[in-house]
Amino acid sequence: MPFRIEPAPSFRDRLAAEDRPLVGAWICSGSPVAAEIVAGSGLDWTLIDAEHSPIGLESILALLQAVAPYPITPVVRVPSGDATLIKQVLDVGAQNLLVPMVNSAQDAAAAVAATRYPPRGIRGVGSALARAGQFNRIEDYLLRAHEITSLSVQIETDAAVQNARAIAEVEGVDAVFIGPSDLAASMGLLGQQEHPDVVAAVEHTIAEVRAAGKPVGVNAFNPATARRYLGAGASFALVAADVSILARATEKLAADWIPDADTTQRAGY
Repeated sequence: MPFRIEPAPSFRDRLAAEDRPLVGAWICSGSPVAAEIVAGSGLDWTLIDAEHSPIGLESILALLQAVAPYPITPVVRVPSGDATLIKQVLDVGAQNLLVPMVNSAQDAAAAVAATRYPPRGIRGVGSALARAGQFNRIEDYLLRAHEITSLSVQIETDAAVQNARAIAEVEGVDAVFIGPSDLAASMGLLGQQEHPDVVAAVEHTIAEVRAAGKPVGVNAFNPATARRYLGAGASFALVAADVSILARATEKLAADWIPDADTTQRAGY
């Protein structure tokens, strides 16, 4: 009898099963050790960021392997909606994807198609040789892949905010994630994620996505802002990152132990 493996619940499944918001942290360092520490923390989910980090395809594989023994749910953010990149990331075993810079329903539909096999989409077939199907150990993977995987899309421009409901209504989009940093930049408010206009745009997007019947999440490192968005109806949030936790904690160590030290330093690029 062949050995069979059942995949873990997807991010879509986790969102549907919980009666509270899911809270998570980024993995940006590319370190499997950092990823394993985050995975064992008790957080609900983690975002492996392959867009704004040194994380490439091999690193994604190593990070997924590092977090696999833990109950945390990993989501991989791909660099773009490129169908070839999405195919490769799925094949190395990413069960849950986040596609950035989705500005329209057409962008969202293209992302959905890239994650699904024909006739539902355009994903290339190679799962028998790939970690995606556990090397042919997930029974009927080709027929079940669209049920096993989940797709979230990222709204992070003013144009996307205007199209939020249409984006969320696309069949195959399981959740929408809001990126306030790029959103602020697109509104002419670079670096001002806490600006009232940006906060209003985020809350408008939360309401629009919820009206479409889809879960919506947000990135917010300011605890008060994160709680505000969760109170407004966000179903999930990222509240820290491995690199930010290390940076702020070591800065505090320096301040506590070297109170007279000059904290202005030249970056050694």
